[in-house]
Amino acid sequence: MNNQKKQGAKQDEKTQHTPMMQQYLRIKSGQPDTLLFYRMGDFYELFFDDAKKAAQLLDITLTARGQSGGQPIPMAGIPYHAAENYIARLLKQGESIAICEQIGDPAKSKGPVERKVVRIVTPGTVTDEALLEDRKDNLLVALAVFDKFFGLACLDLGSGKFTLQQLDTETQLLSEIERLNPAELLYSEDIKLPSAVKERRGLCKRPPWHFDLDSCRLLILKQFNSHDLKGYGCEHLPAAICAAGCLLQYVRDTQQSALPHIQGIRVESCDDSISLDAASRRNLELDSHPSGQLQYTLLGVLDKTATTMGSRCLRRWIHRPLRDHAVVNGRYACVASLLENQLYRDLQGSLRQIGDIERISSRIALKSARPRDLLVLRHTLAVLPQLQNQLADSDNPHLENLRTQLREQPELLALLQRAIIDNPPVLIRDGGVIAPGYHPELDELRNLSQNADQFLIDMEQRERAATGIATLKVNYNRVHGYYIEISNAQADKVPVHYTRKQTLKGAERYITPELKSFEDKVLSAREKSLSFEKALYDQLLDTLGTALLDLQHCANALAELDVLVNFAERAETLNLSQPVLDQQPGIDIVAGRHLVVEALSNIPFVANDLNFSAERRMLVITGPNMGGKSTYMRQAALIVLLAHIGCYVPAQSLRCGPIDKIFTRIGASDDLASGRSTFMVEMSETANILHNATSNSLILMDEIGRGTSTFDGLSLAWACADYLARHTQAFTLFATHYFELTTLAEEQGNIHNIHLDAMEHGDKIVFLHAVKDGPASQSYGLQVAALAGVPQSVIANAKNKLAQLENTAYIELQNHSEINQFDLFTSQECHPAVVLLEEIDPDHLSPRQALDALYRLKALLKANKH
Repeated sequence: MNNQKKQGAKQDEKTQHTPMMQQYLRIKSGQPDTLLFYRMGDFYELFFDDAKKAAQLLDITLTARGQSGGQPIPMAGIPYHAAENYIARLLKQGESIAICEQIGDPAKSKGPVERKVVRIVTPGTVTDEALLEDRKDNLLVALAVFDKFFGLACLDLGSGKFTLQQLDTETQLLSEIERLNPAELLYSEDIKLPSAVKERRGLCKRPPWHFDLDSCRLLILKQFNSHDLKGYGCEHLPAAICAAGCLLQYVRDTQQSALPHIQGIRVESCDDSISLDAASRRNLELDSHPSGQLQYTLLGVLDKTATTMGSRCLRRWIHRPLRDHAVVNGRYACVASLLENQLYRDLQGSLRQIGDIERISSRIALKSARPRDLLVLRHTLAVLPQLQNQLADSDNPHLENLRTQLREQPELLALLQRAIIDNPPVLIRDGGVIAPGYHPELDELRNLSQNADQFLIDMEQRERAATGIATLKVNYNRVHGYYIEISNAQADKVPVHYTRKQTLKGAERYITPELKSFEDKVLSAREKSLSFEKALYDQLLDTLGTALLDLQHCANALAELDVLVNFAERAETLNLSQPVLDQQPGIDIVAGRHLVVEALSNIPFVANDLNFSAERRMLVITGPNMGGKSTYMRQAALIVLLAHIGCYVPAQSLRCGPIDKIFTRIGASDDLASGRSTFMVEMSETANILHNATSNSLILMDEIGRGTSTFDGLSLAWACADYLARHTQAFTLFATHYFELTTLAEEQGNIHNIHLDAMEHGDKIVFLHAVKDGPASQSYGLQVAALAGVPQSVIANAKNKLAQLENTAYIELQNHSEINQFDLFTSQECHPAVVLLEEIDPDHLSPRQALDALYRLKALLKANKH
C-alpha cells in the first residue's frame, strides 16, 4: 500500500512538469552517470543535480527554471559556441558529458522539439583536437579479472592503437596501470580494486555482464570481421579478451558510431620490456616533476621532436624500455645512419611541415574531422615525396622500410586540393569550405544567394522600361519577401500579370511569376547551399576513409622516423655515445652523466664511472648529503633506460648485459590518503623490491631505515643489503649514512664500497662530486647544515655538543683508570666496556642515549690501544 502511494506521488509530481521538462527527465534517465548538456537554442542547459555540480566545477551561475515538488528547479547553462572550453575543464576533473541536440524541425514540431543524445564525451574517449593534449596519449583502459588472471585492454581512440595483455600478479597490474596512466579506467562493479588504483581519477564502473567471455569474444570478432582470434595472438588470453570486449562496447556506446579505424589488436607482454614500478617512474622523473615543469624531466631534455606524433611516440618508448636487443640495436643503426652526412638535419626540416595525421585519420573515421584537419592532411601529403627523396640517401634497411610506409597518396592529395579552399572556416556548419568549381550545383546555389542584389537591380530596370513607371521599385524584406512596389498614382499602369501582394498607405506591392520563382530559389538557396555542402563534405570524409589503413601506417612511420631523427640530433648536440648490449652480466659505464642535471646546471658536470659485474653486484655508497649520491644513482638508471629505448647515452661508453627490471627507493613522503607514514611508504617500497627483484635487476636504494630509531634503522638497512647481496644478487647501488654498513664489503666478496668525495675549506665544505673507491672518511653533517642556512649560533652549539659527546667516553675512562688494558681473557666484571654494555638496555634507549653509549665505547677502545 505504501509503495502504491509513493508511486502515485511520483506520478503526480511528474505531471506537474512541463512537456519540455518531461522530455529532459526521460533523456536524463538514460544517462544517470553523466552530465547532460541539453540543447536549448544557443545554450546547453543543465538541470537539477547536474546544474549544481556544473556550477561548482565550472564556477558558473546557478539559476532556476520552473518548479518540481514545489521547489525551484536548479539550472545552469553555457553558450553552445563556447562548449569546448567548458567540456575540456570537466574532462580534466574526470567528468563525462552527454551531448543532447535538437534533431527535429521547430517549425513542424508539436510540443518540444525532438532531441536525443548524439555523443557522450568521456575522459578516455575524447578525440576533439581542442580537448586533447597534443603531445600526450589519451588512453582508455579496461581491467578484467578472470580465473585469478588480470586482463588489461588499452585503446587510444585518437589513433586507433589497441593493445591488450594478461598479467599474473597484482604487482604487474599496478606497474602497467602506472605506465599507461589512463585517462579513464573501466572495471566491473563486482571486483575489488587495489587501493593504489582506487585513488586514480577517471574510474568508471561497468556491469559485470559487459565482461562476459563469450559476449566479449563475439564483439571482438565482429569488430575485425574475423572467424577466430588466433591471428591476433590472444585466443588463449581469456582475461584480456574480457577486458577488450568491455572496452569495445563502451566506445560504441559513447561514440554511437562505427569504429573503422580500430583495425587490429597487438598483444603485449611484461617479458618484452624492462619493468618499472610506480615509485621508480616517479623517482626517476621520466616525464613528470613535482614542480610540474617538463624541463626538469628526462622527456623535457630529450624531446626535440618535430611532430606531435613523434613526441607521443617518444613518451611511450621512455615508459617502455625494451629487452629485445635486436630491436634496440636496430634503432642504434638507424641513428648512426642519420648522423652520417648529417642526414637528420634535412629530415628534421621536412618533418616540421608534418601535421598530426594520426589523430586526423581517427577523426575522419569517426566523421568528426573538421575542415582545417583536412587542410593539415593536404599539407602533410604534399611533403611526403620530399621525405621519401631524403630517405633515399640512407642505405639502412629499417629506414628504407619506413620510407616504404610513407606511401604517397597522389589521388587523395589531388582530391583535397580540388575540394578544400586554402583558408577554410573552423566548422563545416558555417559553409564556405568546399572550393569553387568542385561541384557545379553548389556553385549555382552559391551564385543565387550571393547575386540576388544584382538580379533585383536588373529586374527593376527591365520592369520600369516595360511598364513606363519610373518610380517602380523591386525590393525585399524579411517579413514579406520579394515584391514590386508601385505608388497609387501609377496604379492605372500596372500590368495585368502583376498579382497584388500587400496594400500600403499610398502604394501597392505586387508579385510576378518570375519574381516568385526567383524568391523560391533565393530564399532556399542559402539553406540548400549549406545542406548540399555538408553532404559533399560527408562524401569527402567517406572517400578519405577508404584510405584509413594507409594513413595509419604512414602516421606510425612518421612518428618513429621523427623519434629516430630526434635521437640523432640529441646524440650530436648533447655528446651522446652508442651503447653496447650483450649477454654478459654487468653494467660498465665510463664517464657517465645525468642528462637533466647537466642541461640545467651552469657549472661543468663531473662525469663518473660505474662498474657492475658477475663478481661485483653491490656498491655501498657513502658521503655527505648534497655530495651527489642521488644524482649518481639516478644517472645510472637513466643511462640504462636510454640504452634500452634505442637512444645514445650520456657517457663515454656503456656496456650493458641483460636487465629485466629497474627499482628505485629514493625519497618518500607521507601517504595521508591511505594513512601511511613516511616510514611505512619506505618499507612498502623496500618490500616490493625484496620480493620482486632478480639477479638481472638494477636497484637503487637510498637511505633505508632513516624513518625509525637508530638501532632499528641500522638493523633494517644492514639486513636489506645483506639479503640483496646474498640471495637476490641484483646490481644494487646502496647509499647510506650508516657507516657500519661499509663492513659488509669485508664479509661478502660481491659488495664493494665507494664514496662521493668532498673537502673542507675553513668552516665550509666543497663538494667534488667525484666517485672514489672505499668508504667516506666523515659525514660533514655540520658543514652541510651551515651551507643550508642553519643559524651560526645553532651550528656553534652543535659543535660544542659534538665535542662533549666525543669527550664523554674519555671521562668515563678516567673514572676507571685502574683498568688500562682491554683483555678478552680478563674477568668480564673488570672490563669497563663490558660493564657499560651490561648497563645498557637496548629496548629502552633513545637515539641520543644510544649515540652517547657508542662514543663511550669508542673512547674505551682508543684508550685500550694506548
